[in-house]
Amino acid sequence: MNKFFSIKWEVSDTEAPILLRDLLKQKQISKAALTDIKFHGGALFVNGEESTVRKMLQKGDVVHVCFPPEVRSDSMEAEDLSLDIVYEDEHFLVINKPPGMPTIPSLYQPKGSLAAAVLFYYKKNGIPATFHAVNRLDKDTSGIVLVAKHRFAHSLMSNQQKDKTIKREYVAFVHGNVCGDKGTINSPIGRNPESIIERMVREDGQPSITHYVKLNYNEKCDFSAVRLQLETGRTHQIRVHMASIGHPLLGDDLYGGSESLIKRQALHSEKTMFIHPFTEQVVQLSVPLPLDMKMLWK
Repeated sequence: MNKFFSIKWEVSDTEAPILLRDLLKQKQISKAALTDIKFHGGALFVNGEESTVRKMLQKGDVVHVCFPPEVRSDSMEAEDLSLDIVYEDEHFLVINKPPGMPTIPSLYQPKGSLAAAVLFYYKKNGIPATFHAVNRLDKDTSGIVLVAKHRFAHSLMSNQQKDKTIKREYVAFVHGNVCGDKGTINSPIGRNPESIIERMVREDGQPSITHYVKLNYNEKCDFSAVRLQLETGRTHQIRVHMASIGHPLLGDDLYGGSESLIKRQALHSEKTMFIHPFTEQVVQLSVPLPLDMKMLWK
């Protein structure tokens, strides 16, 4: 049988006796994943013998979950594009995405996406996976994108996102001298009814919270460098929130920023921290500012 990814557990004395179904639930394997395993080429084994979820497990039993192979979408093409890989293991890729590269292809930019580059990398290295982005960045935002190599890893990281245990820090350059050393913007964000792209602060929007710290102020060019952390992950959240307090991002013409100093929104996903769901180790990563922002930093 062509198995894609598998994982094993030994049943502990604190877990036994327990139904296989209940153990898998404790291990965060969803009902949808079990259905996928059952009908699309996966399998469950206990002590080397294929089993069903109704199997009663005892201390010392070895459970082996084999996930079905992944099927890549026909609409997603692989492209030979360079990748700046910051971290890789059998479960995850962490990539430093350059500005100008969309995370996934779109009607307006079907070529040159991060997804296409990752699929080519998988093909070249014999990794039987499709593209699972844990987080996405706007086309013109640079920095860290976390990619799961299989559905189970993606599911576990999605749970971490819901629990807010994945931490991300951004650096942005914004117009004007930001008042005070730090602040929090707690303003709901929703769609602008006059645009299919633009978001705005509105009372009936989704709860959105952004924390920021001012790093410095460039008096000559009249902009501030700020470091930001998000409690929520709304579309364009940093861009909308900073514009809402009178400090749109440099280069962000959609939300009132000028392109005189930089031709894209000056936003970079600099750091990430997460608990690796398989090793339980804390992973902390950072990437430097891209050249266009680094030149402004001087």
